[in-house]
Amino acid sequence: MSQASSEIKFVLLVSMVAALGGFLFGFDTAVMSGANGFLRSWFELGDFMLGWTVSCLIIGCMAGAAVSGTLGEWFGRKKVLIAAAVLCTAGIFVSAISPSLLIFIVARMIEGVGIGITSTLCPLYNAEIAPAKYRGRLVAMNQMAIVTGIFIGSFLAFGVSSIGNDAWDISTGWRIMFGTGIVPGLLFLVLLFLVPESPRWLIKKGRAAEALPILLKIHGEELAKKEVLDIKQTFKQDEEAAKAASGRRFTPALRTVLIVGIVIAMLQQVTGINAVMYYAPEIFRQTGAGTSGSLTQTIMVGLVFLIFTALSLWLVDKLGRKLLLLIGSFFMTISLAIIGFAFLTGQTSGPIVLICILVYVAAFAISLGAVVWVILSEIFPSRIRGLATAVATMALWGADFAVSQSFLPLLASAGPAVTFWIFGATSLFTFLFTLGFIPETKGKSLEEIEAMWETKYSGKQESLYQSLQD
Repeated sequence: MSQASSEIKFVLLVSMVAALGGFLFGFDTAVMSGANGFLRSWFELGDFMLGWTVSCLIIGCMAGAAVSGTLGEWFGRKKVLIAAAVLCTAGIFVSAISPSLLIFIVARMIEGVGIGITSTLCPLYNAEIAPAKYRGRLVAMNQMAIVTGIFIGSFLAFGVSSIGNDAWDISTGWRIMFGTGIVPGLLFLVLLFLVPESPRWLIKKGRAAEALPILLKIHGEELAKKEVLDIKQTFKQDEEAAKAASGRRFTPALRTVLIVGIVIAMLQQVTGINAVMYYAPEIFRQTGAGTSGSLTQTIMVGLVFLIFTALSLWLVDKLGRKLLLLIGSFFMTISLAIIGFAFLTGQTSGPIVLICILVYVAAFAISLGAVVWVILSEIFPSRIRGLATAVATMALWGADFAVSQSFLPLLASAGPAVTFWIFGATSLFTFLFTLGFIPETKGKSLEEIEAMWETKYSGKQESLYQSLQD
């Protein structure tokens, strides 16, 4: 095996371990989608309480994301991810055996804290450990893991629901669905002990001697030494810039980068993807599909999500981040508009709604699904990267909570046509925002991206910041 292939193999294996945190979230999404009907019957839930039971996990995710940046800076990426894996596994176990709705909700919120931490630190960790030319696809592996979790969870939910009758599903089946998540949770926990700490974090903490062996495995001897010097130089420049800013951590330019990150993070959710993934069986029942048919169509959604996420891993470092976002948001807008029109005119008995949902999911998977995590992991300057990534991720989870909690009441009050048109409008805004404010970062090192924001996009940052402040 050549030195280069050995380095790639090492980085790939480490990135796959970190991405297992995303698998847990995807698995939970699919299991909740398959189980929410049984939970409604077992706990006697109305639309609002069912929405809360689904979205309470996201409250935990917001809390986990809020503290992840600070904890990651204090204790390192690896130790905090190990703690997150413990929280995820414990939350999964307790939710599966919960004797009451209150305990079930608390358990899901605990799991959510762990998922919130991993959603911030796993992409950040992969970005910090990956060579520039592979960074896009390695960071996007987090989304691939999420979608793989969704696909496997969908199959598992369908399989468990087929074991017994409805009464068994309501009393026992949903517990088995949730309980199987303990296996990937424990696997994630064990494998985290085998991965190295982020070399950039080690250098930032003055532990370059510990970082060098890790960078040697990633880059080889010559590039590793250069990487150490580049990282040290970047941190030195950050310190000088912070002093020049008279103690203000967020200058107007840095605030604008943060605003861009927050907006694109929220757009990933307010375009409706998790409403579709959480409530896919409910949506397909609105078209006249029965319980079995709606679960089968939900599996088709998961399969398309998986295939096009895999495609995005191949394209993100070839076509670039910005182009994929533009292509995806365009097709999302068109498909959501057609879905809304189909519900408005009552033409939902044929395949049109299913086809358009599949197109929408494919477009999301190839763009916002994977690319947003890549952007959040690389656009922020190093001196605010941990905190800024945490803030943007917390905003993402906040948007996810708002969509998940409001979807069923909105579907009941405004109707499916208006609901999907709202998602279509936000997809159109995503296209326009990407066109105007998202830079292309393909093939650039984190240090080059930081320099790019400080020069080429400085004027645009100031302009956007001023317009948002006015």
